[in-house]
Amino acid sequence: MKLRPLGDRVVLKQLVAEETTKSGIVLPGQNKEKPEQAEVVAVGPGTVENGKEIKMQVKVGDQVVYSKYSGNQVKLDDEEYVIVKQSDILAVIEAEAKKAAPKAAAKPAAKAAAKKPAAKKTGKK
Repeated sequence: MKLRPLGDRVVLKQLVAEETTKSGIVLPGQNKEKPEQAEVVAVGPGTVENGKEIKMQVKVGDQVVYSKYSGNQVKLDDEEYVIVKQSDILAVIEAEAKKAAPKAAAKPAAKAAAKKPAAKKTGKK
């Protein structure tokens, strides 16, 4: 089966919660907090509100952060999903692009001038 959301609804699949903290403490299963990050599985067509078309700003495959207590929990084919309104999605998580290596810096004019031999002064005017 497949979920097809209506209006401005989005179907999310929660990402797996961390089992250890950054400091290395192992969390027992019952003390794990529900993650607020999820992957977009399906997106509705959008909606019309007050005569304006509201376009969807997320697409399938996006990783998002959503409001902690929003949406409806749905279980389908042993998979758990959350259906939320687009307005309950707070942000899209974007992967950072690797920064290019900095180009060799050009020598400052002062250093270049210091390396040139000084012109000889002649006594003639």
